[in-house]
Amino acid sequence: MSDLPRKAVTRTAKLAALPLGFAGRATWGLGKRIVGESAELVGRELQQRTADQLFKVLGELKGGAMKFGQALSVFESALPEEVAGPYRAALTKLQDAAPPMPTRTVHGVLEERLGEDWQSLFLEFEDKPAAAASIGQVHRGVWHDGREVAVKVQYPGAGDALLSDLNQLSRFARLLGPLIPGMDVKPLISELRDRVSEELDYELEAQAQQAHAEEFAGDPDVVVPAVVHQCDQVLVTEWIDGIPLSEIISDGTQEQRDRAGQLLARFLFSGPARTGLLHADPHPGNFRLLPGGPDDEESWRLGVLDFGTVDRLPGGLPTPIGDSLRMTLDGEAEAVYELLCAEGFVKESIDLDPDAVLDYLLPIIEPAQVDEFTFTRGWMRSQAARIADPRSPAYQLGKRLNLPPAYLLIHRVTLSTIGVLCQLGATVRMREELQEWLPGFVPEDVNEDEDAVEDLGEEESAAEA
Repeated sequence: MSDLPRKAVTRTAKLAALPLGFAGRATWGLGKRIVGESAELVGRELQQRTADQLFKVLGELKGGAMKFGQALSVFESALPEEVAGPYRAALTKLQDAAPPMPTRTVHGVLEERLGEDWQSLFLEFEDKPAAAASIGQVHRGVWHDGREVAVKVQYPGAGDALLSDLNQLSRFARLLGPLIPGMDVKPLISELRDRVSEELDYELEAQAQQAHAEEFAGDPDVVVPAVVHQCDQVLVTEWIDGIPLSEIISDGTQEQRDRAGQLLARFLFSGPARTGLLHADPHPGNFRLLPGGPDDEESWRLGVLDFGTVDRLPGGLPTPIGDSLRMTLDGEAEAVYELLCAEGFVKESIDLDPDAVLDYLLPIIEPAQVDEFTFTRGWMRSQAARIADPRSPAYQLGKRLNLPPAYLLIHRVTLSTIGVLCQLGATVRMREELQEWLPGFVPEDVNEDEDAVEDLGEEESAAEA
């Protein structure tokens, strides 16, 4: 394979062929039904064949096509198990593998960006990539000071390929809708397209990663590799080993699954509170499980990679999220409805029954109702079925709700993280993380009472001393 863009006409032709393939399979499905096979069985076969073709093309093209595939990958747990099996195999492969850039291209980028003597910066540099993703690939090396490093090299022409692919995919987004029940694909593609310039800017990525690395330095639960060097199209960071989360999903022990799930939830909610940034690309390829946690070498920490997409939240996650969650759990239908209206989730022209809104929300926030919740594919499928079934009251109500732009990325990241937790089958103390990190989830008077108790304890200790 040559450079990422190949010829634009070739990329466009591959993507444009997808709707034709979908239409051909629909005709095939009609023929199968005419000869007596059930609509449900034929529908599942159609879904499997569509997935096979879609992810084969996305994996070959990288760029925006692969970025879209990665974003979809975390939602496979919403699919029926017979369909999810083939999806899972295709998506796991997509998350961690793609055709590499030729060595001469990699060397050319490094020479252009680091200088003709770029090799002198490294004691070792492996030409074979350790990982390949949507806009760049990673090579392992040893920096001149002896540190093991990951060298991310951006594909030449990545920006043009990203925009071209996402524009093409958006034209037939409606045809992709059935792939993931209950999910509107078009806004997802639009959001990915809106963030192209940020994704390509390795300086912004380096700043976000370094902010996390400094905040989580020495943390007992989360490891973020520090930035070593950055320039246009090249980002060098410290290397971390560990088990990819995709392997934990496929082969991990229950202990590993539970620990990974707990730490993933902790990072989701603590990151914005501690750094003012939300890591916005939570697919399994961006996480590792590292041995050597707070207790002993047998415990685990979460390694976090790829800060190319972040949401900037200077005050942490918005307080209305915590307020609405708390009030929903307390059954305060009118107060929840008023808050949703004030934040723009219900437009002024829409009038909804507050109790119906409460009934819509409660099943979704079930993990926050209990001290400990086991995320499963079955639970995810039940939620998707409830929201995606046109006969369901939840479907009818959901169509009338609005997602304000300020909440769009937070919503997708939260859903994606829940999707990964369901893939893990992890038992997580979600309520504990919400109480610790989500503004508004614990009432202000409770926080004040706890602070007063702490102050009193400190005064008594001082008096005794």
